[in-house]
Amino acid sequence: MASKKESALKEPLDHIRLSLDKRIYVKLRFDCELRGKLHVYDQHLNKILGDVEEIVTTVEIDDETYEEIVWTTKCMVPFLFVRGDGVILVSPPLKTT
Repeated sequence: MASKKESALKEPLDHIRLSLDKRIYVKLRFDCELRGKLHVYDQHLNKILGDVEEIVTTVEIDDETYEEIVWTTKCMVPFLFVRGDGVILVSPPLKTT
């Protein structure tokens, strides 16, 4: 017999709905990652996050050695609107036992 939580999961966006008011991970186009508390979302994956940690990764190639140089920039943002068409992945919070 399925639990109430399992029976509530009928569509992919149901996983997002269960993540409201929890910290989620969002991967965006152009090597940007976000971790923040999900306040609201819509069917286009537009969302408002709070207490957001934004991580931007930049890769450059050294002209002389042709080695990759990876730069990571982190910043904290109190509130952030994320437009859904830039979202690649949304991960609900990790479950702890």
